[in-house]
Amino acid sequence: MKKIFKYVLMTAVVCSFGSFVISCGNDKNDDADRTTETPPTTPTPTVNTDDYDATNEAQWGNYMVVVANLLKADAKTLYDQWNNSYAALFKNHNSNEYQSAIQCIEQILDGCIDIADEVGNAKIGEPYNLYMDNQVVAALYAVESWYSWHSREDYRNNIYSIRNAFYGTRNGSKAENSLYTLLGQHNPDLQQKADRLINGTANAIMDIPQPFRNHINSAESVEAMTSCSALSQFIEEELKPYFQEHLNDNATLDPIVQQYVDVVVLPTYKDLAEKNIALSKAVNDFKAAPSNNGFVACANAWLDARTPWEQSEAFLFGPVSELGLDPNMDSWPLDQAQIAEILKSQNFVNLQWNGDYEELDENGNGTEQAKKIATAQSLRGFHTLEYLIFKDGQARTVK
Repeated sequence: MKKIFKYVLMTAVVCSFGSFVISCGNDKNDDADRTTETPPTTPTPTVNTDDYDATNEAQWGNYMVVVANLLKADAKTLYDQWNNSYAALFKNHNSNEYQSAIQCIEQILDGCIDIADEVGNAKIGEPYNLYMDNQVVAALYAVESWYSWHSREDYRNNIYSIRNAFYGTRNGSKAENSLYTLLGQHNPDLQQKADRLINGTANAIMDIPQPFRNHINSAESVEAMTSCSALSQFIEEELKPYFQEHLNDNATLDPIVQQYVDVVVLPTYKDLAEKNIALSKAVNDFKAAPSNNGFVACANAWLDARTPWEQSEAFLFGPVSELGLDPNMDSWPLDQAQIAEILKSQNFVNLQWNGDYEELDENGNGTEQAKKIATAQSLRGFHTLEYLIFKDGQARTVK
């Protein structure tokens, strides 16, 4: 998940229930209703931007199609980049970036550290901290994937991306050529600790009551954050140094690097590309013949495409980072005021950008090119499509 540097909050009826927070389900954004002192010469036709209905059927469907097609293109680019060149570069480690197998292992482990930290401190921690600071509405809308109520599954799949990197597989089995197996041959205690922390963190996330958005400040959320922190700290302070000091030669590590690329990374990105083709088809079919069943088909296809993406987040290096494909596909939170404007204007040009990728700094500052790119990325990707497909954890309905 690429974080953008502002929260654009929607108007919402927010209710409290006990110590938890419940949204009463209005997706409308205050900013979409702002007017200027001088109205336009030609009034813009009235288009509802709150929910799908007869007044916006064509506009809503058009936006869905554009975003789904962009996702399909980005997923294809990502797989092609790895399959055609980056996989060989990484496995052969004969580039300026990677000059030994241990440098590849360090990159793998750094990716695991980063996503464990992000899940705990950003995806769960930012909503929690906002909530505890009495910024309840901001906390609600800081929750990633809340339109679909798929937050916990996303976060667990992020931890599964660590599991897959460690096991050398995608299904939870342990490969012979894996960090798991090699570690067990030399330090079984460290192996079992890694195994326990990875799986314990995934389980702790799923112990948060559903949906996470309604249980931001629960004891289970705190436990999940604690587990993520322990996992990140362990990989950084124990696991990575052990490999650097004791298991760092090419002959030992090359088979593990090859297994990681060929059995984890490439199949994950291939799956992502294929499932985004299916998602684009479902969306285009819906646009051609809107129906409640069509919305359900789009929702199911979105969930299917979401899984390989979230299970790739332990390897957000290489093309996905260098080409800006992560924020293209997964920026959060969205600029919902502008989404509402695009639904009305049907001007989709601002969803696309070209040229070299540049990004804003941590304070949201940067070149005009970086600002243009960030704007485009906040109007597209999985979460824009999620907003257009889902409402309150269910597929939207035709009215």
